[in-house]
Amino acid sequence: MSEPRLVAACRRQPVDYTPAWFMRQAGRFLPEYRAVREKHTLLEICAEPELTAEVTLQPIRRFEMDGAIIFADILLPLVPMGIDLSFIPDVGPSIANPIRTAENVAALRPVDVDEALSSTFMALSLVRAELPADTALIGFAGAPFTLASYLIEGGPTRNFIKTKSFMYHEPETFRTLMEKLVTLTIAYLTAQAEAGAQVLQLFDSWVGYLGQEDYRRYIKPHSAAIFEALRHLDCPTIHFGVGTGELLEDISEAGGDVIGLDWRVPLDEGWARVGEGKAVQGNLDPAVLYAPHDFIRERVQQILTRANGRPGHIFNLGHGVTP
Repeated sequence: MSEPRLVAACRRQPVDYTPAWFMRQAGRFLPEYRAVREKHTLLEICAEPELTAEVTLQPIRRFEMDGAIIFADILLPLVPMGIDLSFIPDVGPSIANPIRTAENVAALRPVDVDEALSSTFMALSLVRAELPADTALIGFAGAPFTLASYLIEGGPTRNFIKTKSFMYHEPETFRTLMEKLVTLTIAYLTAQAEAGAQVLQLFDSWVGYLGQEDYRRYIKPHSAAIFEALRHLDCPTIHFGVGTGELLEDISEAGGDVIGLDWRVPLDEGWARVGEGKAVQGNLDPAVLYAPHDFIRERVQQILTRANGRPGHIFNLGHGVTP
């Protein structure tokens, strides 16, 4: 095989079996990861290329996944913009200086990704050197809306009221924020490809909280700009969101060689909606991993049956592995 089967599947080329990997496959459910976390914080792991590489490779050694996604957090590129980021146990990310005004947006610094995020690129090179030739290396970034929601809310939220209010009351300022995040994301993903990533995934984890009109008006043009800028790379792209059943056609139009489907939409129906010209990724409910083994096998087989052996299916969860 001239390239990893996961990469071939992204290009909708025939492969000998359906490639599989899991979002958040490196994490707290692995005892070897917990052993690392006993000695290091998440930010420390991400700052040390050797630690990042070790954690990235742990699920590959244990499960022989077809893809290794670099261990990082989608919010890390925000730190060199001037964001005070920390992670609170059992809560999640916390931003001490959230973005709430035009002045806040103007104060965000441009980022030289090669300098500010060099540890991630070094880790990619280390992982690529150790991965089997048939295992794809996956780079990723957070999409502008998902990054903006954390910046505006200051941390996790269940309703995105501050984000939507900012978007509605200050549309020009919101657009400026999104444009800054687009510039950052393009540079970050391009540098990951140059460092050895063979597939790039854009995580728009929270875009499913938007209606179709808001997505089209405020978000879609910015996501499309990212995928357009990445087209010159010989690197397939994955466009992922959660709860995006009503947005699938628009997400597909925005871009990405592969469209992520969550468990709320049957895989064959979702594939028909994003178009046969796209590959798809998904779409097992992460909660199913807690079910009896026979039940897990049944659900996996249902998904494979819906894919019907068509080239272009990558098996994954509909969201990340739960802790």
